[in-house]
Amino acid sequence: MFTTIQADIRSIFERDPAARSVLEILLCYPGLHAVWGHRLSHWLWAHNLKLLARWVSQVFRSLTGIEIHPGAQIGSNFFIDHGMGVVIGETAEVGNGVTLYHGVTLGGVSLNKGKRHPTLEDNVVVGAGAKVLGAITIGADSRIGANAVVVKSVPPNSVVVGVPGQVVSRSHPAPKLHVPDLQHDRLPDTIGETLAALIEHVESLEKRVNGHTVYGPTLHSPDHGIWHGDEFSI
Repeated sequence: MFTTIQADIRSIFERDPAARSVLEILLCYPGLHAVWGHRLSHWLWAHNLKLLARWVSQVFRSLTGIEIHPGAQIGSNFFIDHGMGVVIGETAEVGNGVTLYHGVTLGGVSLNKGKRHPTLEDNVVVGAGAKVLGAITIGADSRIGANAVVVKSVPPNSVVVGVPGQVVSRSHPAPKLHVPDLQHDRLPDTIGETLAALIEHVESLEKRVNGHTVYGPTLHSPDHGIWHGDEFSI
């Protein structure tokens, strides 16, 4: 038990630069409290004390703002940063070294009693507000962008952005480090880049057909990541 507690505290130091001391972590990290509460409720659930297990999970939900169903299976070194609004469903499976931020939902999309929640493999990072829905699998070492809505399985070493989630496979596998990939600013703009390429192609075709004259579109390709168009009011 003490080895597990030490590993939990160490994982927070590794992933949160704001953590300053063991006492601060023990007193002020609801994600840690929620994980400890889940271990207790999951033990009760596994020993067929299901009503008591649900009651314990609801107590920790009230204390932390994090709802983890006692039936969910969670691996080691699991870290929930901030945590408010996190929901993890009954048949969810979470691997080792997984990191979730606030507002994440691992939810179901079926009324069937069987497997209906997602499986997150090892070292997955799920950004703030993301929703991972259904009996899908998120491959190891993948990163889900903030507010993405993921409804289909994701291969390992991928990045997912947008609504619905667009899966981008990494050109190079993520390096095998002891800490997760938390570079949330490095996310592909799949739709924006596609639109920019189409606009440039249309402009090139218009110049060829109309004698180097462009009649449209009114929205031109972005300049250093900034789109320019006509004036508008909100």
